[in-house]
Amino acid sequence: MVSIVIADEKHQQYAAPLCQMIEEAAKSRGTGIAKRDPLYIQQKMLEGKAVIALEDNDNPETDKKIVGFCYIETWQNQEYVVNSGLIVHPDYRKTGLAKSIKKAVFELSKKKFPNSKLFGITTSLAVMKINSDLGYKPVTFSELTQDDAFWKGCQGCVNYDVLQRNDRKICLCTGMMCDLKIHTPSLQSEDKQKKWGNFVRFLKLRSIRLQRKINIFPRFKDVIYKENKQENQSK
Repeated sequence: MVSIVIADEKHQQYAAPLCQMIEEAAKSRGTGIAKRDPLYIQQKMLEGKAVIALEDNDNPETDKKIVGFCYIETWQNQEYVVNSGLIVHPDYRKTGLAKSIKKAVFELSKKKFPNSKLFGITTSLAVMKINSDLGYKPVTFSELTQDDAFWKGCQGCVNYDVLQRNDRKICLCTGMMCDLKIHTPSLQSEDKQKKWGNFVRFLKLRSIRLQRKINIFPRFKDVIYKENKQENQSK
């Protein structure tokens, strides 16, 4: 059984293993931010800006196995909020845990920053689907925070050169946003499916735009192939 709780000072010993999990996951995907600083993760725990998923055990004297995590960042005087560092242990992937963690950190963000715009950038179609169900909508990079400190965080990504050469207007990631001030309760299943269908059409249009970039950035060719393959598998 897994428990998802708001992280605090009791969970600081998990910071280093978490950073290792995030780095290994980024390497296996070939995309994403590869490294996080354990001290930074600990600070998020102390601020109450993170959720952690732990596998329950019967021995209170031993550390529980960490199986998931996500934390909150704020930008431009809390005008923008990001849920970052989502990670799920390989043993718990495709179990619905990622969705549960995202929902927990979403609710925490809404409680702490009810007037902010919650956004994220990702290459993962699974994360996009979860975000869409939570109320996110696809947006251009120009609608995201323009805080240089946020974009500096992308320096650890293998695709950072693509972002730079496009003046932060386009990259392999897709931008999504939810305005927490006007967020409505969860949609019905059929409404979520309709919304996801609209998002898939957005991805198709995005692929057309990326096709024009292939001669400049050959790596886009692989991204388009992966997105089309994931889309076909989800039908």
